[in-house]
Amino acid sequence: MFSFFKKKPAPPAAAPAEPAGPAPAPAGGLIGSALVQPMDLAAPPAPAPERQRWIDRLSAGLRKTGSNISQVFTGGQIDEALYEELETALLMADTGVKATQHLLDEVRRKVAASGATRPVQVKNILADALTQLLKPLEKPLVIGQHQPTVIMVAGVNGAGKTTSIGKLTSHLAGEGATVLLAAADTFRAAAREQLAVWADRNTVEIVSQEGGDPAAVSFDAVTAGRARGKDVVLVDTAGRLPTQLHLMEELKKIKRVVQKADASAPHEVLLVIDGNTGQNALAQVKAFDETLGLTGLIVTKLDGTAKGGVLAAIAQERPVPVYFIGVGEQLADLETFNAREFALALLA
Repeated sequence: MFSFFKKKPAPPAAAPAEPAGPAPAPAGGLIGSALVQPMDLAAPPAPAPERQRWIDRLSAGLRKTGSNISQVFTGGQIDEALYEELETALLMADTGVKATQHLLDEVRRKVAASGATRPVQVKNILADALTQLLKPLEKPLVIGQHQPTVIMVAGVNGAGKTTSIGKLTSHLAGEGATVLLAAADTFRAAAREQLAVWADRNTVEIVSQEGGDPAAVSFDAVTAGRARGKDVVLVDTAGRLPTQLHLMEELKKIKRVVQKADASAPHEVLLVIDGNTGQNALAQVKAFDETLGLTGLIVTKLDGTAKGGVLAAIAQERPVPVYFIGVGEQLADLETFNAREFALALLA
């Protein structure tokens, strides 16, 4: 289970004490298994058992994508045929033309610089190149800087938006945060009921109106969240395709109305995308980012996909941070994104 870094008031200054032992480690907040602090160039410690179980699930989920790429490195030599097969495998994994070209250029350069002679070395070089490409997508979700932290969640129907909100609510509540849900998806049948189940399951409050205006529900929720001292208000919006312009305009309206309830809100605008949709997911990120100004992504349904390379395409063409990735329906199947873990899992 991941944790969230909450900014807290600085403690009062204490009288200087006698130095004893080595200097303390830099302060940071714990999120997932990573400490939010300056990068340590030493070898990373082995992941905790719970995190290792997550990595194993991620590797299993990405096996279809990874096996297609790993087959490229089963030969006995590094030649043009290997690079051509690698290019095809990356494109088939929906890495995208630009990201594929970037990775191939990096691999060729590092192979030449290192003097690598075996295909397995190329695989390791590719893992490093992919990690560096994905690294800018790593970013912790920070709550506690605002009260409440207002998180607006969008996504197309079927991407797992409401379920992801439920999982996120569970983890937030489990970390001691008080959460208020806004059932602003008033278009889809049973959407309110689905969110209400999550509210009951996690013992959190929900603001809901049958047939109500989505923007009005969002306004009421943010106002209630401030009045009740909640830590987080999660706004579930209606699923829509980016080509449905009238519904995209509704999203803009929700954002404007939320800002009337709290001038600094929404503090996070998240898009839930289905990892199985490949390049279509990249198109969604671009469209929703242009409409709303996305601050983060939740990538779902990576289990069993052959298109896991789409995160590389996103990193190359629209590097919106990936806060969480999911590989199943269980609560434990939603976790924080780590570029190195993902790259190794993809090529396992």
